[in-house]
Amino acid sequence: MKARTPLAVLLAAAMGPIFALGGASPAGAATTGWVPTATQGIPALNGATAIGTLAGATPVTVTVGLSLRHQATLRNFLADAADPSSPDFGATYTPQGFSATYGPTTTAVGAVTSYLRAEGFTGVTVSPDHLLVTASGTAAQADAAFHTTLMGYLLGGAHVYANSTAAMVPTSLVGDVAGVLGLNDVFKASPPLVRRSTLTAPSPTFGYTPVGFQKAYQATSSPTGAGTAIATISSGKMTAVIANLRTEEKANGLPAVPVTVEYAGLENPTITPTANVEWDLDSQFSTGMAQNVSHFYFYDASTLTDATLALVFDKWASQDIVKAASASLGECELYPYLDGSMVIDDEIFSEAAAQGQTMFASSGDTGASCALVGTNGVPDSGPPLVNYPASSPYVVGVGGTTLFTKSTGTYDFELGWDAGGGGLSHFEAAPYWQRQVMPVTATETPTVEGTLGARGVPDIAMDATIATGALVYTGSSSPTLVGGTSLSSPLALGTWARIESAYHNRLGFAAPVLYGVYLAGTCTTTSVEKICTTPAFHAPVSGDNGLYPVTPGYNYVTGLGSIDTAAMLRAVVPFVARSPAPAPGPGAPPPPPPGRPSPSRQ
Repeated sequence: MKARTPLAVLLAAAMGPIFALGGASPAGAATTGWVPTATQGIPALNGATAIGTLAGATPVTVTVGLSLRHQATLRNFLADAADPSSPDFGATYTPQGFSATYGPTTTAVGAVTSYLRAEGFTGVTVSPDHLLVTASGTAAQADAAFHTTLMGYLLGGAHVYANSTAAMVPTSLVGDVAGVLGLNDVFKASPPLVRRSTLTAPSPTFGYTPVGFQKAYQATSSPTGAGTAIATISSGKMTAVIANLRTEEKANGLPAVPVTVEYAGLENPTITPTANVEWDLDSQFSTGMAQNVSHFYFYDASTLTDATLALVFDKWASQDIVKAASASLGECELYPYLDGSMVIDDEIFSEAAAQGQTMFASSGDTGASCALVGTNGVPDSGPPLVNYPASSPYVVGVGGTTLFTKSTGTYDFELGWDAGGGGLSHFEAAPYWQRQVMPVTATETPTVEGTLGARGVPDIAMDATIATGALVYTGSSSPTLVGGTSLSSPLALGTWARIESAYHNRLGFAAPVLYGVYLAGTCTTTSVEKICTTPAFHAPVSGDNGLYPVTPGYNYVTGLGSIDTAAMLRAVVPFVARSPAPAPGPGAPPPPPPGRPSPSRQ
């Protein structure tokens, strides 16, 4: 294992081309009158022309993230819900029950909404789970309300802004506010999409159809995903995307799945599509890998800024009408760490996990680094950081492989893709289900100094290499060859839909189940790492992503490996709750913390 780069060096590498770091409070800030939030300051944008203080009348929409209660107890509940020996095995919360048990109190919500209104904000709106409060105001009002200064810049021909100092709130709101989003419009996710030119005809040498992936990943003999609703996170107008989905379904003899678009943020379905090929890929190969689903949803964001993505993630979780979703997008985890969206989104993802929902997220397409502009698909072209939200402990991060099949179309072997994102998080802790298989000693507490033992990315992997990628219909009569971990995450989603449907959607949050299946395989232990093999996962035979090689057992290129659908259907049987514990109802007190964690959670 190579030594990890100190965080200070990573910050310079990640941020030097974009911005300078800083989080000091304004001069003269009263240390007793204000308290910090998770939203830090960005005092300068390198390569940008500073315009000065953002005009006070500039419209600004802010989203205040409120803090969950009983978070340690929530983590214990997630462990118990996935533990076949626990009385809470298989239990899930309803959104109402989760909000009443772990969500912010009505007093906290009232205090935040009253404060925003008193500061002049209008249109104050509270999300159904009480985790987000969104309001419209001006730059001057945001400066005053959060004790910061919004600065304007000209960057790449576009006018942008960012808060020059950390966002703070009055001491009366201490413990209520996790972070404040919307104070910059610089940080945003992007789809890790790798595309090749349109083919004249589908080729058996380059690219797979959905049916081809079904065969390669041993899904043809398993039930379809017809009993499960799934979704993808998208942005832009979906009219053409849905039409392309119908073309793909017809071309491959697949049923036309019911589709609904759920808008979040500024609802404007006429906005210019941000990456239509991405949403074509996501919809065609998640439903195609599943062969059929009960319903497919686009959770559509008006932009891909961190602030708007929090709204779309929260809508997915608080509605709780979709069992699983994929997010084929990401950004250097440093950015959501700085603006506070990492803390806020992790709360949302933990709610989804407690409700039995799973988000699959692409690990990125720049190897053991996070992407910078213009470097997608180039291994290690950015700083050695992992991507978020794949690094969230409440998300299943999906890496990339190169898939080889026999002449019959059946599985042969896989290699780790050299551009597949992976590595160790500098900000997120490894959850209990992952700590048992990490190649290094894992600790429960994350450290921004980058010590070994933080969250490993990815969790699993599927095909991503462009030469063996997906044949996607993007508006013409012939498909386009598309690859990247933008492909692997919808493939994982479609596979999980089949598995969930086979067991009437009783598996819950996928991550502890997948690691549980892995650990139930045949394991051997060395002094360096725990090496496990199980028929439910294909272990790629070789490869690396720059810093990290494919090694036996869990690794930072392909995680646990890719999924053998037929074998996984058999392997998950011990993790299916035959008679799930009753879902905790609204207002139920949180379960008491256990006296001593079981060995499996240490």
